[in-house]
Amino acid sequence: MRRLGGAFNMRSFETEIENPIVQKDIIELAQKIELFHNGKIDEEKFRSLRLARGVYGQRQEGVQMIRIKVPYGKLKSNQLRRIAAVSDEYSRGRLHITTRQDIQIHYVDLNRTPELWAELEKDEVTVREACGNVVRNVTASETAGIDVNEPFDVSPYADALYKFFLRNAICQEMGRKFKVSFSSTDEDTGLSYLHDIGYIAKIKDGVRGFKVMVAGGLGSQPRHADVLFDFVETDKIIPIMEGVLRVFDRYGERKSRAKARMKFLLKDIGLEAFRDLIAEEQKAIEFKSVAIDADAYVASTPVEITDTPKVTIKDQQAFETWKSTNLIPQKQDGYVGIGIKVLLGDFYTDKARLLADLVDTYAAGEVRLTLRQNIVIPFVKEELVPFFYTELEKLGFVEAGYNKAVDITACPGTDTCNLGIASSTGIAEELERVIKAEYPQYLKNEDLVIKISGCMNACGQHNMANIGFQGMTVRTPDKLVAPALQVLLGGGNQGDGNATFADKVVKVPSKRGPEALRRILNDFEANANGKQFVEYYQEKGEKYFYDFLNDLQDATNLTQADFIDWGEEEKYVKEIGIGECAGVVIDLIATLFFESEEKIDNAKQSFENGVYSGAIYLAYQSLVNSAKALLLAENKKTNTHAGIIKDFDELFITSGKIDLGTSFSELIYQINKFAPTEDFASKYIENANQFLAKVRAFREAQQALEQKAV
Repeated sequence: MRRLGGAFNMRSFETEIENPIVQKDIIELAQKIELFHNGKIDEEKFRSLRLARGVYGQRQEGVQMIRIKVPYGKLKSNQLRRIAAVSDEYSRGRLHITTRQDIQIHYVDLNRTPELWAELEKDEVTVREACGNVVRNVTASETAGIDVNEPFDVSPYADALYKFFLRNAICQEMGRKFKVSFSSTDEDTGLSYLHDIGYIAKIKDGVRGFKVMVAGGLGSQPRHADVLFDFVETDKIIPIMEGVLRVFDRYGERKSRAKARMKFLLKDIGLEAFRDLIAEEQKAIEFKSVAIDADAYVASTPVEITDTPKVTIKDQQAFETWKSTNLIPQKQDGYVGIGIKVLLGDFYTDKARLLADLVDTYAAGEVRLTLRQNIVIPFVKEELVPFFYTELEKLGFVEAGYNKAVDITACPGTDTCNLGIASSTGIAEELERVIKAEYPQYLKNEDLVIKISGCMNACGQHNMANIGFQGMTVRTPDKLVAPALQVLLGGGNQGDGNATFADKVVKVPSKRGPEALRRILNDFEANANGKQFVEYYQEKGEKYFYDFLNDLQDATNLTQADFIDWGEEEKYVKEIGIGECAGVVIDLIATLFFESEEKIDNAKQSFENGVYSGAIYLAYQSLVNSAKALLLAENKKTNTHAGIIKDFDELFITSGKIDLGTSFSELIYQINKFAPTEDFASKYIENANQFLAKVRAFREAQQALEQKAV
């Protein structure tokens, strides 16, 4: 323990973490927590800061969810042990795998988050930019490096891109989150079509590269990504993404969260205009080519096994079933991957430690977290499969049906999430029970994908599933509220960046969810004649399914049980989780000026370190921030950076209220007209400094006049 009187012991921490950048990050979090408690930071700004450090408000008051980044899902055994130790010390010993290959732990005291982070960093595990309006965890196909169909291993490229944009100045305070994926093959198991940027591995004329998808997304208005480029060589993936991020940062919506994702920007301006804006940013991008040395990437290698442990299989039939559903072919001769079905992505630290020991001794010292909340063990020697089965059986990790119909994905829903409307986990458990008990033939079915989300945000990815359920509510004629499920049908991944989103068909009380599933499966069994579910749904059409599910929507005949959600014992109450409150009033304009000053200081530090591109971008952020402060003082909208720049010119420069000797747009848009040289960086930082002084002086004069009038 490193706590002195309840405070974070910085001196002890600094001796344990060698990386000065990480040290600064963690100390800053500790300092900002203290300032927040003392009422010196506005709640919204503190929320933004802590989210970018993986600290997320929980439904339950006074505790936090911590999201731990696991880039492209690869977790070494020592890192898994470290995460387990942290969960035991700071949480409740439970780990939750997300649909973005992160690990979440819950019920953490905010004041302990800096030391929690420091503990994780001992094994190079980070929470930095796991939440917030930043580049989130970079995900990838869980079979990267072992996939029999892959043209090459995407891991080195995902790793390089993740490291390039971590803490990068251009993507720290965007209007909304930004999600990236890598797919190993044309099967598109990384789901490129629903990401802000998705990369699909390709080889053209013997050269490695990627197909680039852009501006996809789920949520209440899912959008299929566009093809930005059919093929780019590997050295272009980072510059392309930097251009996209710069455009999104400047033109993306910032006021309305509902419209702040990149999919809405692209929808508004169109793909060609978007490409033009990326081209305009090229002068400002320092590295036009970023070569990624894939050969230098340190991949895990299997241990040498001299003696194969002899085991006795107690239930041979169960073993054979498990082998038929949970083994993954591997391109390396003599090896297979093992898929572990993790119910709802939840498992405990005792199992985590034993799993880490197992892969250390008998595999390659790593596990992979999957987009369906499961675990893959790569590099298992074929002759060790019976041994692994018996060892995993001791952990309760041999349930058959990995990535099959019975393997249902679900977000935490009302268990812990602030936004949860209805239970995702409870209904998921019940639907899995129904399939196993009544439809055992689906144990091996890879065609049927079922996903559940607790709200429209679609963290459970319900609207890309063959059969999806979304948590909602339903009102009876006398205005009573019961938990409900929107039933969505017909979504599916067609490969190579192509997919179909599911249609909303009916909304049924939650307790009728199992009956809705039974009717869908019974009809499919009787009439599909061997077709895959998506093909069958498209053939029959939405109205066909609506007709035989429609009576389940009737809210006039609900029983008492219908008012109790799955996994609960008390009557349902619709409730968005309790938020946090600073309990004080903050001068927002003064806070923005303070932040502008802070950004200039950070720009100077980047300049001194020779990071001219980052220094320029921090100065740009200061300029926008300072302009925003004056616009807010005039009650003007500040929805986008581009809008702030335009409105500042109209209100303050054209009117003659402030004299810059040029327009604000000419001053600030130097950022995409000049290369990021030392001379330009120095000049641009000074411009930001002088601009801050001018707008501060204007604001002070304005306040003096207002005071005089009073």
